[in-house]
Amino acid sequence: MTIRLLLAAWLLMLGLIAHADEPFDPFAAAGIDARPGAQVPLDMRFTDDSGTPVTLGDLLDGRPAVLVPVYYNCPNVCGTQLASLFNLLSAVPFELGRDYVLIVYSFDPRETPADARAERDRLARRWPRLAGSDAVHLLTGPETSSGRVSEALGFRYRWDAQIDEYAHASAVAALSSAGVLVQWLYGLGYQPNDLRLALTEAGEGQVGDFSDQLLLLCYHYNPRTGGYDNWVIGALQVAGTGTAALLLGFIGLSLWRERRKREAGDE
Repeated sequence: MTIRLLLAAWLLMLGLIAHADEPFDPFAAAGIDARPGAQVPLDMRFTDDSGTPVTLGDLLDGRPAVLVPVYYNCPNVCGTQLASLFNLLSAVPFELGRDYVLIVYSFDPRETPADARAERDRLARRWPRLAGSDAVHLLTGPETSSGRVSEALGFRYRWDAQIDEYAHASAVAALSSAGVLVQWLYGLGYQPNDLRLALTEAGEGQVGDFSDQLLLLCYHYNPRTGGYDNWVIGALQVAGTGTAALLLGFIGLSLWRERRKREAGDE
């Protein structure tokens, strides 16, 4: 019995050593699992940049939302991501506060409201009206809150101890007024039109006017790119290609028949 226990402990130690030698793969550890229709837990408690305890349900208050997972002390993409988002929000024809809210939450449980305030101050230097809006919420909170929200969204991240940074994806989520995930917009390359359509869809017909609803009918969400493609243009391209193929086929058939007639006449 003792020999078996020693053998098991030895095998376990070898497994741990082998696992420790494996290089950290941020592409495997971080990413987004597509979960459209997932319900975000609205009772999770966070603290806003003023130090006030809040829940996501309190902040939504019957409005759709743009929800952004970041960490404020990120040395790489998070600051650029928020700057890009604020730049696009300036071009979206919806009114912040009336039509939607913006919620940014940190998935780093070590961060504090002071870190969130510092981020708001940075954004306010270029977008004072947006950054100063009461409908912009920069949150921090414990792992029990940020972890559960991230898990519901399918947003995966991992701490890389070798470089003291989080491995994570860059994306923003559109939520319905009930806190249901509608779409993700990936990276930094999405356009104002993508954000406009995502908010229109998240608003369930309540955000935007008739032209916005009509525009949504002409586009469909592409989960591979995390953006909206114009299916009408795509359909016209396919139809045009088909028409060209039929025309070439008709011309070819006509030439073939003419050639056969000439050969028959020569005989």
